[in-house]
Amino acid sequence: MNPARVALVIDDHPVTHFGCRSLLAEAGYTRVNEATDAPSAFRSAERDPPDLIVLDLGLPGVGGLQMIAPLIERAPECRILVFSMNESPAFAARAFEAGAQGYLSKNAPPEALVAAVRTIERGQVFIERTLAISVATQNATHRDPLAALTPREHQVLRLIGQGLRYEDIAAEIHVSYKTVANTCANLKRKLAARSLSDLIRIAIVSDEASGRH
Repeated sequence: MNPARVALVIDDHPVTHFGCRSLLAEAGYTRVNEATDAPSAFRSAERDPPDLIVLDLGLPGVGGLQMIAPLIERAPECRILVFSMNESPAFAARAFEAGAQGYLSKNAPPEALVAAVRTIERGQVFIERTLAISVATQNATHRDPLAALTPREHQVLRLIGQGLRYEDIAAEIHVSYKTVANTCANLKRKLAARSLSDLIRIAIVSDEASGRH
């Protein structure tokens, strides 16, 4: 009889948990544990060490990038697949540097998650082709998209991550609403963000990566 295979899904969206349960069952996982933040994830990993972790980056409190190393300490044999809305090559590179074996966008089709899981189970690294090209290009040029931002853009991005509205940001940094809107348009272009929600996630993850809270 084959031993039970355990997966841990760490995400704060119920829909993600629902979808991952069936897809991971298809991939052969007999138990799929769930966590919504760092404390519950660490408790689960210690109580029932997973063979696979599916990890979102934009979590409340301690974010996904900061959780990778502690999760590996608690479950050294596990493989980690980052499953995120953030398609920035900078964050994909940071996830791999932290110890993840795979990086998959939530915009990918459902079957891609099963393919990603099976790839990292074989000991290989999984990353979507278009994102892989971006990561390789970034590594070759040693350029981080965040490094190309102006001081004003960094300031606005940080305030977006704190949940401020455009008018609140304008009042905070003493500029016009139009200046904030234009700055956000530039941020979307430079960071390949499709929406304000994408910018918020990027702001949160960049704060985590730099150690700011």
